[in-house]
This record gives sequence, structure tokens and C-alpha cells, in this order.
Amino acid sequence: MTHRSIKECTGIIKSRLGERSIVLVGLMGAGKTTIGRRLARRLDIPFADADREIEKAAGKTVQEIFDEDGEEFFRSGERRVIARLLDNGPQVLATGGGAWMSGETRAKVAEKGISVWLRADLDILMERVSRRPGRPLLQNPDPRAVMEKLMNERYPVYEQADVTVESRNAPHQTIVSDIIRALAAWLEENQ
Repeated sequence: MTHRSIKECTGIIKSRLGERSIVLVGLMGAGKTTIGRRLARRLDIPFADADREIEKAAGKTVQEIFDEDGEEFFRSGERRVIARLLDNGPQVLATGGGAWMSGETRAKVAEKGISVWLRADLDILMERVSRRPGRPLLQNPDPRAVMEKLMNERYPVYEQADVTVESRNAPHQTIVSDIIRALAAWLEENQ
């Protein structure tokens, strides 16, 4: 794709997205919610956060679900909530870090959305997650080791996403523009 303006890229996305959702995947701290809200605003489509929707449905926080019901219970609800949300496209949908590990969820996203992996390196992720407590999987004496383990397990699966954008220490709008350019290029190549 030749170098297009953001306005041209936005036009390509709007004309080719149809009823599909733009589904953001990646580890905690990658910026799925923060970047997702701004991307939705830029594209003038709704934003949904799967974790918030799970909390609404359960009447509990993600942490409480993990503590009281366990991770498997949470993952089961997560699959159902994401499947339901995908019927609401077009939208930007931020998913939890583990959601993409479900083959069922990946298949539903492939059917009804375009997946975007917000990839970030370990130091950036650790710096970001340290600012926000309450991450169930990091309630551990060595959160950095946990994060490295998650990266080793999940990055090969995240690589299956349609589009990969580097989430780095740059202004949010820069990352949003990167996603818009990558999505427009993907849509031109795959339509």
C-alpha cells in the first residue's frame, strides 16, 4: 500500500469494515482499553471492553470472579460474553489478555471481526501494569517472572492475529494512527 493519509486510511476502514468488530488482543498493559477507546472515537464507532461487560454480567469484579469462582469459570464467561459482543459490530472490542488463548474465541473473531495484536516488550508491560493494581494473574511474589511466562505462552498464539501493531512508549494517538494504517492495509489486501 502506498503511503496514505490517516484520513484516507480511515475512509478505507469505514467503507470495508461492514458489520465486523475490530478486536484488540494482547497482554495486560498492552493498552487495549486505553488505545481502544481512542481508536473507536477516531473511527466514530462504539467501544466495548470485554472485562467490563463480564463484570456487569457477573455483578463482581474480575478479581472477585477469579478469587471466588476460579479462572476456568471466568474463562467460560469470557467466551460467552465475547461471542455476544461480536454480534454488536461494528465496534472496537478490547479483550482480556487470556481471551485470545481460546480457540473458540479465535474462531468467532475470525468469523465476525478483525484481530489486532497490540504487542509490547516486557519492560513496557511491567512499567504499565505496576501503575494499576488488581491484576489477578500478577498477585504473585515475582510478577515479572509471571509476565515473562505469559509472554512465552501467549505470544505464539497472539501472532495468529490478522494485524500486529507495536505498543510502545509513544503518544496514544501515534499508536492509534499505526493501527488505522495497518487495518487499512489489511483490508485492502484481504477484500
